Amino acid sequence: MLVGSVIQRVAIVGGVRIPFARSYSAYATASNQDMLTAAFRGLVERFHLQGVRLGDVAAGAVIKHSRDYNLVRECVLSSGLDPHTPGLDMQRACGTSLEAAIDIGNKIALGQIEAGIAGGTDSISDAPIVYPRAYQQLLLASYRGRSAWQRLSPWLGLRLKHFKPVLPAVVEPRTGLSMGQSTELMAKQWHITREEQDQLAYDSHLKAAAAWREGFYDDLVVPYLGLKTDNNVRADTTPEKLARLRPSFAADGTLTAGNSTPLTDGASAILLATPEWAAKRSLPVLAHLTHGKAWAVDFSGGKEGLLMAPTYAVPAMLRDASLTLQDFDYYEVHEAFAAQVLCTLKAWESPDYCRDVLGLSAPLGSIARDRLNVKGGSVALGHPFAATGTRIVATLAKLLSGDPKAKRGLISVCTAGGMGVAAIVEQRRLP
Repeated sequence: MLVGSVIQRVAIVGGVRIPFARSYSAYATASNQDMLTAAFRGLVERFHLQGVRLGDVAAGAVIKHSRDYNLVRECVLSSGLDPHTPGLDMQRACGTSLEAAIDIGNKIALGQIEAGIAGGTDSISDAPIVYPRAYQQLLLASYRGRSAWQRLSPWLGLRLKHFKPVLPAVVEPRTGLSMGQSTELMAKQWHITREEQDQLAYDSHLKAAAAWREGFYDDLVVPYLGLKTDNNVRADTTPEKLARLRPSFAADGTLTAGNSTPLTDGASAILLATPEWAAKRSLPVLAHLTHGKAWAVDFSGGKEGLLMAPTYAVPAMLRDASLTLQDFDYYEVHEAFAAQVLCTLKAWESPDYCRDVLGLSAPLGSIARDRLNVKGGSVALGHPFAATGTRIVATLAKLLSGDPKAKRGLISVCTAGGMGVAAIVEQRRLP
């Protein structure tokens, strides 16, 4: 039975992803279907699921071609799973795959299914390029024509401007601002300095590089199209190099290409199940997904920062779990921008914000920075929008399973549209 955001008895067996690649590089010719299929196949092979029927597979992409209307089901059919396994397309911007994990977890908790896969994929390199709506309307008017003249006459309105392609842009329709521009406003509001952002980015790269060197990602990542590791990690970066980069979103801004996530291609997936289902197949249980929460903010009127929804989602989830912000051994806060992470942390420390905005009697307080994104974050590893959530779940589950003293970890993901998704992963075995 579900209570609040509680998801009972949901075992995280493990996760697999392909290396994340800067857009227009290693996966320049790969599609979302290609990449997500590769992640699913890696998971099927890792956990010997060939020919196995799962209860459901939920995943998605933020940037999709119209041809991908049934993306997940198509990937399932090429994954090696029993073809009777259904597939569900989902989309909650950058929180897509974490939301998919919560959805599969809820179905397991309700007893609807015993096991399922959650995942996500995104490609900037293979982004859909469309033509202006006026050209589309011309084509449709011609198609609707009953006579030769009705089919021909719309073409008399054809102009050169109709052939100018319209490229997708990560811009909020209600404000006209890009995510970077929106985060610049947040950074100014919360007085986040360029130095603070560059330091967080530097730490992200160093931690990611160290994790790859020590082999942490070896069993979480399967090679794809000749790439074996994430190709955005910069082990040789320095604060001085980061300080030399120009602002990317405002002439007087503090966000740069170095302290923001790069445009990234990639895919990830995780296997969730009941503990009994996993035991029956001699599969590991790394941790449990125990809570999940989604929230949204009123950003369109300028009242709140676009990426501040996790500041609401996390305390609401903590209330459900009867926990405090300090009751965690690891924190995985998605680094959409270094500034976004810093704004979130500062908000949780602010008595005024926690009282006046979140309605709390006291601030949530601070977290130990040495427990934050300990194997690197999105600034270093990359951020294929829909793939980040399950990348984080797999990383956190492995961290907990490898640390006998650790009990739980917190996940926080901000998304476009002023939304946020949070989750709790615990090592303890549930009754």
